[in-house]
Amino acid sequence: MITGGSQSLDKSHFERYLIVTNKSHLVQLESLGFIPELNPTAVLDFDPESAKHGLMKHFEEQSTINIHLPVQYKITEAVEDIASKLKLTRNTSWILCNGGIERERPSDVDDWLIEKGASVRNVISFLCRKDVLPHKRFLVIFILLSTVSEKMDPLLETFSTFWQELRGTEQILCICENEEAFTCWRDLIESRYGLDIKARSIYELSFAEVNGTVLSLWSDNRKSSRFLPCGGGSKVMLKKKEEGSLDILNVLCVNQCEGGNEDKAIIQEKFYKGGKVLWWNFYFSEQPGSMPFIKRDKFDFIMNTVLPALSSLRKACVSFKLLHVPGCGGTTLAMHILWALKDKFRCAVLRDRTADHVVVAEQVVKLLMYETTKQSPRIPVLLMLDDFEEMDDAYDLQQLIEKECVKKDIGSRSPQVILLNCMRAESWEKTESTEDTVFIGNNLSEMEQRQFEKKLEEIEKTYKNADTFYAFMIMKKNFSPEYIQGVARNTLKSFNINHKHAQLIAVLVLLNVYCKGATLSVSLCEEFLGLQTKPHSGSSDVKAGFGKFSTLVTCCTEEAKVVFEAVRMIHSSMAVHCLKELTTTYSVTKAEITDLLLTTDKLYECIQGKDKLMKDVHTMLVKRHHSVKGEDSQFSPLIQDIAKETPGVEENVLFNAAKRFEKDAVISQLLARYQYLKKRDFREAKDWAKNAKDLSRDNSYISDTSAQVIKHELKSEIQSDKEDPIRPERLKGYLRMAQSATEAFRDTQEIAKKEATLRVQNKRDNSPFNTAGCLGEIQVAVIIIEILEKCPVFSSGNCHHDILSEVLSGRFTIQDVARNDSKHHKHALYYCILREFEDLLYNLRHNMKRHFDFLDSFHVNLGPRFTLKDSREERTRQELFRCFYQYSDLFCKTDSTELMKNKNLSIMLQIHKARQFLEMRKADTYSGILNCLSNVTSTDMMVKIVRQYDFILSKTPERSVREMVNFIYANVVLSCVKPESQHLRPYKILIDLLCQVLQGQIPYGETLALHFIAVALLWPQRIFMSQTVESQKLGSYVSQMRTSFWNEMKSVLNGKSPVVHFFLGKKQGYDRLIHLGELERCVSPQNFASLWENGKIWKHERVKELLCRVTGWVQRKLILAVTWNTGSKIEVIPMFKSQLCGKIEGENVSFVIGFSMKGPLAFDIY
Repeated sequence: MITGGSQSLDKSHFERYLIVTNKSHLVQLESLGFIPELNPTAVLDFDPESAKHGLMKHFEEQSTINIHLPVQYKITEAVEDIASKLKLTRNTSWILCNGGIERERPSDVDDWLIEKGASVRNVISFLCRKDVLPHKRFLVIFILLSTVSEKMDPLLETFSTFWQELRGTEQILCICENEEAFTCWRDLIESRYGLDIKARSIYELSFAEVNGTVLSLWSDNRKSSRFLPCGGGSKVMLKKKEEGSLDILNVLCVNQCEGGNEDKAIIQEKFYKGGKVLWWNFYFSEQPGSMPFIKRDKFDFIMNTVLPALSSLRKACVSFKLLHVPGCGGTTLAMHILWALKDKFRCAVLRDRTADHVVVAEQVVKLLMYETTKQSPRIPVLLMLDDFEEMDDAYDLQQLIEKECVKKDIGSRSPQVILLNCMRAESWEKTESTEDTVFIGNNLSEMEQRQFEKKLEEIEKTYKNADTFYAFMIMKKNFSPEYIQGVARNTLKSFNINHKHAQLIAVLVLLNVYCKGATLSVSLCEEFLGLQTKPHSGSSDVKAGFGKFSTLVTCCTEEAKVVFEAVRMIHSSMAVHCLKELTTTYSVTKAEITDLLLTTDKLYECIQGKDKLMKDVHTMLVKRHHSVKGEDSQFSPLIQDIAKETPGVEENVLFNAAKRFEKDAVISQLLARYQYLKKRDFREAKDWAKNAKDLSRDNSYISDTSAQVIKHELKSEIQSDKEDPIRPERLKGYLRMAQSATEAFRDTQEIAKKEATLRVQNKRDNSPFNTAGCLGEIQVAVIIIEILEKCPVFSSGNCHHDILSEVLSGRFTIQDVARNDSKHHKHALYYCILREFEDLLYNLRHNMKRHFDFLDSFHVNLGPRFTLKDSREERTRQELFRCFYQYSDLFCKTDSTELMKNKNLSIMLQIHKARQFLEMRKADTYSGILNCLSNVTSTDMMVKIVRQYDFILSKTPERSVREMVNFIYANVVLSCVKPESQHLRPYKILIDLLCQVLQGQIPYGETLALHFIAVALLWPQRIFMSQTVESQKLGSYVSQMRTSFWNEMKSVLNGKSPVVHFFLGKKQGYDRLIHLGELERCVSPQNFASLWENGKIWKHERVKELLCRVTGWVQRKLILAVTWNTGSKIEVIPMFKSQLCGKIEGENVSFVIGFSMKGPLAFDIY
């Protein structure tokens, strides 16, 4: 009865168990060992003393539980969110239904119904929902530990509620200790509800006999202890309670699968047909008489090259990527690696990629430290991450594991955690493996093909239906498109979209093509197909419901907010070819399938997996593929493909999406974007943008859309206006629109700042600062310039060009221009209109320049936290370059060659022209000058920049701090690109200038730039320094620099890391500063990013030759660097704090110094 008819609990027809129990007695507890072994989803405990000395206390000693009160099950938000917070399908939820904790007083029998009955009914209703537990696949077991003799007993009310919710007793089992207790229970139920529960009761066995019987139904594998590897080749038992606390991890033990009685033929067949590989598949391949598991070519490379190299690094957590074309065996290879190393590493797979990374990090470190001692070395954790959405997700987890190691003060000279990041590759093209990236493509080597041919021979000896093992055959046929197309065509023969199972396979195909990892829950499929769900588990029934298409699908377990059984396509390439077959042979368009998916209410009823389906559909509609060029990324691939296949129909699809996701701001935003980009219907676009903003007022990206609508409407109006010069009434309309767009973009900027403040407080949101509002305002300003250039007041000749520049710089007023205009009467209406927008116009240059400088500083001084370059920012920078070109064309027009030759110009005008030249080259800010190192500015141009500053400083009586600091930066950059240049200021003279600036008054806005270059240039080395006084103040400069950095960057720092502009080298003079580009030249450019990320760069011999190693000692998780100035102590922040773990206060360390705006950073500490 407890298994639903099977002979083993390993193969129980019930997926989950709920326990209902009352007051226990001490003598009974030893006979209740079967309860934790059932791993119940929830226990409804009516014993108020259970936590002190009852069943709960006994259970908690053996298993991990989450203690709840009934009130926590009241539906106040999305059901799956509640289930996720309660960890309902992860650990046992122990629900105290009659008080016993948190000042919850117990109720008497007569009062319980009034005081607590309603809340417990809510619990039962919640648990019986189709979207929480699998419909008719769980068993409710009433274990009567005390006799129920009163008609008002809470257990009777509980039984009644379950009976009503489940519509019968088919899913209810009652266990009583003896016949007397059963008789009382039976009589009460019969008299109150007219039910005979004898057939659903066990009462002739004692609890000891029940205990022994239930435990005997488990296989030896389930009953046996599980072990983890320890240092020195020993093993330690992994207690079930501890394993239960690692609920986000699927831990692989050294004795995994041993003693199991799983059906080898069924498990292997499911795998060959497209099911995900299980540990059992590796186990069976090692048994006598079996062919070894197919070893991919990259297996030995990872085992013998990648992992040993990673294990030699000095970081607490390192990672490598296994990129794979979907369906080519990447996940299988990753799990094969773990299986082969389960004796050498503590191996685990992350169950739920959406889990809170902070919790994941805690559990990973808990696994690392489990039962470790100081005497034996720790065994590192090898954690497999499967199918993360973004690369940054893995890097984020890596950083949090580092933090957790620091928190626990876990010190080591080698990595403690290695992340094997198994990700689907977007590109189908083969790429070469790098230092930390292995690529698995859809092309088998000759050796791999021979292994598959041998394996097929073995399969055909065991299975008569091997020709239906499509997933295996796809790989055996080396991913032949002809083979896959043939299977798709034959299987879909006579497809009829009017049939339910045809509709479901079409939906599943579409989801699997356009959304990675998409599934449909078994419960949803059964409900849609009208299958009569029986009270037992098993996937055969739902597959049969797909009819002749059943060979195209396989069942899997979905680790989402609620764990559930699901259905997916057997292979991603099969989904692609099936969709092609549906559209070409049966004329079922992508739009038709999408509309079916969006408009069929039955798919979104209260059912398991609804939340996952909603997210997958949302992803399919919204997620765009970005490229640096920005091509074809306006909409998601699905929407673009629908527009290509059935032009115009995509609009109806989007309207249906808006109805399905009625309260979703992003879908409204999508419709707004579609209307202004494709339809050019700006009125409709504004309505959708307003709707999106109403739904999400505090989202800067949503706010940006409203601004974009106005900007695009303005651009569209101007493009359609062929008149030149522009008419007055049009000028007024355009400027009014431009003003509205500018205000909208400023709103976006304000919301982005508020978001940044909240992220700093939250500390778990690593989203970067949204710069779209700043860029948008610049773009509108460029449009305004283009509008005004068509205005007759400014449109003819160089003189008018200069006048426009002066007006937009705020130096000329509109009245000034009118007074000097010989045609001012003719242009009177224009001047009248322009005066209406004086604030917008007079401040235009200032606002553009302010945003350019801010964005330059943002991009130059802050980089991605984990990679050296972020392709998503490249498009922004390219657009900024376009806008700046137009800005400089108006405000910085000058010819430097002519300038240097023309002796007739006054000195003041020459200085003005020199400054214009510097601004045009973005060399009027320190960040712009530093950027010359990254954007490959020519050596000749750097020479010109230095000469211009030299000229300005030599001719200006009162030299500004900014220009002196910029001159220092320009010389340092020139020394990097052309060290032999004659125009390079001698190093000692430059140092004297630097010290002179440091001794004077320093404006607040210049402190960060000045103190950064001062720390980099004055860092004491073993040479004679003429400026030892200033060098001794470095500690103070570092402190001031950190304060300035925080004040300037705190609002935009989130999700970013300070860029290291220079490293300290071994040489003297200018050569002491080593730019990042020099390190890149030491190794192959394609490998540099991976070498940098994992720290292997510091082991490279040429890099070692360049960089100076500095010594210091540990103090309060920082390093006090030893300098050649006696008494000078400089604090250095370790880039990876875990490298200081295990080191005692005052311990000496050696490291490499990198100079960032945040202060000096220590790399490669040992």
